[in-house]
Amino acid sequence: MPKAAASFASLLPQLWHRPVPPPPFLHRALSSSSLLLTTTHPIRRHRAILSPAAPLAAAAVSTSAAATVEALATTEYPVYGRLLPCPLQDDPPRIEHLVAREDEVAVDFISRSLSLPPMYVADLIEFGAVYYALVAPQPPPYAAPEHVRIFREVTKPSVLRHRASIKGKTVREAQKTFRVTDPNQRLEAGTYLRVHVHPKRFPRCYEIDWKSRVIAVTNNYVVLDKPAATSVGGATDNIEESCVVFTSRALGLQTPLMTTHQIDNCSEGCVVLSKTKEFCSVFHGMIREKRVNKLYLALTTAPVSTGIITHYMRPINRAPRLVSEDHSKGWHLCQMEILDCKKVPWPSSLIRKVHKVDNCGWPQQEAAYECKINLLTGKTHQIRTQLATIGTPIVGDSAYMTAAMAAIANPSINPFGRGRLNYDSEEEKAAAVEAWISCHGKEPKSVIGLQASEISWDYEGEHHSYKAGVPWWRQDAVESDLI
Repeated sequence: MPKAAASFASLLPQLWHRPVPPPPFLHRALSSSSLLLTTTHPIRRHRAILSPAAPLAAAAVSTSAAATVEALATTEYPVYGRLLPCPLQDDPPRIEHLVAREDEVAVDFISRSLSLPPMYVADLIEFGAVYYALVAPQPPPYAAPEHVRIFREVTKPSVLRHRASIKGKTVREAQKTFRVTDPNQRLEAGTYLRVHVHPKRFPRCYEIDWKSRVIAVTNNYVVLDKPAATSVGGATDNIEESCVVFTSRALGLQTPLMTTHQIDNCSEGCVVLSKTKEFCSVFHGMIREKRVNKLYLALTTAPVSTGIITHYMRPINRAPRLVSEDHSKGWHLCQMEILDCKKVPWPSSLIRKVHKVDNCGWPQQEAAYECKINLLTGKTHQIRTQLATIGTPIVGDSAYMTAAMAAIANPSINPFGRGRLNYDSEEEKAAAVEAWISCHGKEPKSVIGLQASEISWDYEGEHHSYKAGVPWWRQDAVESDLI
């Protein structure tokens, strides 16, 4: 470990016990037909090619940044071809925690501490994958004694009293994290860094004709027919490969669009992106006041009766989202209205192949069912978990369909379902909940049978209404192959 750095190991305990190899894509040669990759700046043995966000990338290879990288290039780092082309599969999660022990430049400190190429670190910063806090947060319970020792050392009151940057702040305020936005950001001794070495990637962004997905452009907002397998506003460690960035670029906007609401990465359909902070605030207010109407189409494995479906969602902000028909204190109300449900053909094998639909082990059927849904409350994964809970999961939903299959085979396995068992103790019920969680699969990486088909609202005396295109399961194979 360098003298100037002390590393809190990854949040993933297994990374503490074995060496982590350099990211596989460090060795990939850069070869992309993307029109965005037009400018090169060779710096010794490191190829610097502007990645998708031109303004941030320009900052990353500014004169001062280039000077820092030039000085660091003598280190024997792996040959690096930047974060493009985008890999089809994500590399294993790797999150590193560092504390600067003296005043440093961010790119210099991270590169040396983690043995990563400086240009790779600059790209991580551009992607929004590096965070800092003035004071290190409390280590997790499973942290090694060495990491706890370092935390205590750098957060002693006698040390913090001499930190000019935190005067007037409480420790909690100083532990708030922010993104590092400049590779040459100066780090004061004691500054904490969290580095997402392998950011989550969205290769689908590079396959889309984004202009063709734009439904409407107004003075205040843009309505996008969001493709599946993309993120509206980006991930915690990747704000570049997102709908807002690629749509802004496709429309040639000088000011990036802003998110006003979210739909799941695996869903497609209408999203409203704001052009101004003012409209963004207005739209958020309309959503809070339930003045925005959202209709969805869901492709389910079995018919669903029309009417309002009510559940209560466990108040834990992580997947899978668990719901119950019974109200419990603190659980969130989830309601949706099934307006219509009609029988449609089960997607053909060719359609499923074109759209990379996961069959999740569910056998192909003669028919599926297209439900038109009025979303009355807007909780994360609400439609998906409610439909799965009543035994009619969405086609392709690897997270909830597997749980639905388990509950169909054994109704008592769901501790919140109608067939649940009676538990003798809280410990026994907690174990049952963990077993139920383990029945759920991973979040889908491609499309599922869910589309945000319509969105409407009234604003300043005018009615605004927009519809998405034909859902993927209704497209014929030839048309799908051209998308």
